[in-house]
Amino acid sequence: MEQHIAIKESIQHGWETFKKRPWFIIGAVALMGLFSTSFSYKSDSPEEIFAALPMVIVFGILFGLLRMAVELLFTRFLLQAHDDVEHMTYRGTLPAKPFWKYVGGKIAVGIVVAIGFILLIIPGIIAAIALMFTPYLIVDRKLGPIEAMKESARMTKGHRWRLFLFGIVLGLLNIAGALALLVGLFVSIPVSALALVHVYRALEKKEAPTAPIA
Repeated sequence: MEQHIAIKESIQHGWETFKKRPWFIIGAVALMGLFSTSFSYKSDSPEEIFAALPMVIVFGILFGLLRMAVELLFTRFLLQAHDDVEHMTYRGTLPAKPFWKYVGGKIAVGIVVAIGFILLIIPGIIAAIALMFTPYLIVDRKLGPIEAMKESARMTKGHRWRLFLFGIVLGLLNIAGALALLVGLFVSIPVSALALVHVYRALEKKEAPTAPIA
């Protein structure tokens, strides 16, 4: 039977999970934010820019891979926190595996969504919603990129309009957090992220339950 996405219940679950270990969760958000700053190179001279281009490309790629590793660990953290926040540890989210599957999945989803936006925006929004659980499936079930994309599309089928509304609600929640002198983001970000994981868990295939993250 198709499960209904309860927006209020999911956000409430995220809040209840956050309240159990708030500083532990805020610490994870802070660490993620520390590694999510953008890499940039500034120079007023075109000659200097051209000479430094190979270095900029190399460092850009390395920094991008580092960010993906941090995203992978944060995704694993959220899954563990949703399932058993009271007994998890930071160390328990290591190592950042399956890293290359995760990188491949992020790139593949990015390409599909970008093509969708080029084709009049709405297809891009639909693709983004259909494939939104691809990273979770790669980290949680160790699926390959294509398999994870197909499974995400299957899981979200029949729920995409509700997921779109859910995304708007989470966006408004984080805007409210930003308006609270930005300090509120340390609450709104983990609560909304945990709420999304709750929806992911609710839409999982019953006959293939996910084992706890190791």
